[in-house]
This record gives sequence, structure tokens and C-alpha cells, in this order.
Amino acid sequence: MIPGIRTTNLIIFLTCTAMMLAAAYMEHVMKMVPCSLCITQRGFVVLTGIIALIAAIHNPALTGRRVYAVLGIISPILGACFAGRQLWLQSLPADQVPACGPGLSYMFEVFPFMEAMKLLLQGDGNCAHVDKILGVSLAAWTLIAFIGLAVVNLYQLIRKDHKAA
Repeated sequence: MIPGIRTTNLIIFLTCTAMMLAAAYMEHVMKMVPCSLCITQRGFVVLTGIIALIAAIHNPALTGRRVYAVLGIISPILGACFAGRQLWLQSLPADQVPACGPGLSYMFEVFPFMEAMKLLLQGDGNCAHVDKILGVSLAAWTLIAFIGLAVVNLYQLIRKDHKAA
């Protein structure tokens, strides 16, 4: 049986929470240092999860559900763009990888906010490092997750049932 709209939003939220817990585990237990594109992707995972949680709590009528669904499609699509950029950087030959940039805290201390954001969103040589889980790069797993989140939100947008539960 297909879960109702509210339950589906909770499932989206829990999926995003699980993704963030996995990222925290990889960073703090496995000692994998996230690059700037990884951090940006995490931001879109969190945003997608928050949208779904608010939608589940709010439980609006049809128009509100559609607004949440559209926001829930836009957020993972933007995240997928950054995951795609990271995959592209990872596919470059070693001599074409951009130089590694300064650390995140240094960027925000030294550069104006918008310049630091631009550098963060572009990625650098650090983003070309490939960490794999089950033989697939983390950027590819994240891209797959973003596509799945966008598809579920698309379903939320076009579904016909009006049950909130």
C-alpha cells in the first residue's frame, strides 16, 4: 500500500536525516574530510528534509501540498547539480584538476561573504578526490539520492489521492 502524503513527507525527512547521519559518521568516525562541494550538497539534503518536515507538520490542502512538492523538487535538483559537478571534477585527468583552494573557515574569515560562497560552490582540487562505498563514489551515491528525492516529490506533486495520512 502506498503511504499517504503526510507519511511520505515524513519518509523524505527521515531519509534526509539518515543521509546526514551517514555523512556525520563518515566525517567523524571514518575521518573522511568533506570538500566544499560535499558541504554544499549537505546543505541541500538538510533543506530538502526541512521542507518535507514542515510539509508533514503543516499538512496543508492541495495548493499548499503542491507548493511544498515543488520546493521539494527544486532543492534536490540543485543538490544534484553540485553532485554532478563533483563527479565531473572526479572524472578529470590529474593534470586538469583545478588547484586545491583554501579551507572553508579561512575562506569565510578572509574573503567577503559572496566571494567565499562563490569559491565554495565552484569546488576545487579537493573535490576531485574519490571516496568509494561499495565501489561507487560518494558523489554518485549522493546524486542517486537527490534524483530519488526529486522523483518522490514529483510523485507528491502529481498524486491524485487527497488523503493526508
